[in-house]
Amino acid sequence: MKYYETVLDLVGHTPLVKLHRMVDDGSADLYVKMEHLNPTGSVKDRMAVHMMRRAEEAGLIKPGATIVESTSGNTGLGLAMVCAVRGYRCVFTMPDKMSQEKIDMLKSYGAAVIVTRTDLLHDHPDSYVEVAKRIARDTPNAFYTDQYYNMSNPEAHYLTTGPEIWQDTAGSLDCLVGGIGTGGTISGAGKYLKERAAEAGREIRIVCPDPQGSIYHDEFYKGSSGKPDIYRVEGIGHDFMVGTLDFTVIDEIFEVSDRDSFLTARRLAREEGIFCGGSTGTAVFGALKVARQLGPGKVVVCILCDSGDRYLSKCFNDDWMKDMGFLGLAERLGTVRELMQRKRRAVEFARSDETLAHVAHRMNDLGISQMPVTRSNGRPFMMIHEGDLLQSLVTGQCSADDPVGSAAKPMHGQVSLEDPLSRVQEVFDHDSIAVVIEHDDIIGIISKIDIVEFLAART
Repeated sequence: MKYYETVLDLVGHTPLVKLHRMVDDGSADLYVKMEHLNPTGSVKDRMAVHMMRRAEEAGLIKPGATIVESTSGNTGLGLAMVCAVRGYRCVFTMPDKMSQEKIDMLKSYGAAVIVTRTDLLHDHPDSYVEVAKRIARDTPNAFYTDQYYNMSNPEAHYLTTGPEIWQDTAGSLDCLVGGIGTGGTISGAGKYLKERAAEAGREIRIVCPDPQGSIYHDEFYKGSSGKPDIYRVEGIGHDFMVGTLDFTVIDEIFEVSDRDSFLTARRLAREEGIFCGGSTGTAVFGALKVARQLGPGKVVVCILCDSGDRYLSKCFNDDWMKDMGFLGLAERLGTVRELMQRKRRAVEFARSDETLAHVAHRMNDLGISQMPVTRSNGRPFMMIHEGDLLQSLVTGQCSADDPVGSAAKPMHGQVSLEDPLSRVQEVFDHDSIAVVIEHDDIIGIISKIDIVEFLAART
């Protein structure tokens, strides 16, 4: 028989998966580490199991103990799983911005859950952190796991997550991208990977996208921060500095909005078939940016935080997204970038010295009605439409042997990759096609039927 002794033996050894449709042409290869495949659905299973094991080995947890922790949900789920296997009681405190799904999942494992106000500073007596500490002090035979200062947290990732990534990439990665909650994942895995890279005579960058409103960005670059703002993404960022975060491992932190985080999580499910939560959206949004910056031939690994099943009432709920202002008509339709990732046809150009007769022949063979004209020396973009060809030949303004430039007109209807498709629809009010421009180059032509086919494929 082949079997595992307990569900705890299933934690870790998560695979890497390469992203395709979300990654722009000319970007680095982007692989995601599927941490949402851990037993309770998040990367936190690793440190929850390891913290409990270390505490048991040290004799800090006695039979019949009550485990207490302040959590955004995922660490609590990992600890609740361990408690169910070991026979301990568990009590968790959570801020009220966390999803109802997380609360219900914790209760399903037999945990007691106490919900506190989100808008309190961490050292307020009624904050979720201070309430957990008070419960641990007042409960006989209780153990407070203290994920924010327990160094078994980053140690778990130094011993498992980092080595797995190094082995699965054959040491070829150039950048690791991950969010910061307690900092344990990125500190432990990043430390291991940087050590191994140094031994191999190379460098690895560690980049951390962080929610707008978290203090980590300012603490990293300025050494201090003002009053934190409330943000909707759960499980990453923070309003106080923690002991398990090692800034010396990190090379860059940049901020990501709630909107970009949630929309990226939704894209990940729809375009790559990977169902993860908003904090994963933060990480993947950052990883896509890094992949574009590094370019071809480089390898980026992004750590996925948790499963999307605990956010069905939030970022995967259209009504909630609309109420929060994250989902309007533009977001529901999609973006030019999303359409272009489906539409892979190369742009056909007309040479400036090509005859009108030859251009007409090519348009007919290709089944298209317009071509941008090649340009040089920074001249304005020009476009030749079949209507312009017909008009110039019928009126005698041009002959069939004249160069295409004699009938071409200035190009209108330009859009960028980041524009919503609602912007393309505005272009169609005046032009038959929209021209996609990136870095002063024409990279795509969008017709009305392209929009129809794109929207039909998404329903």
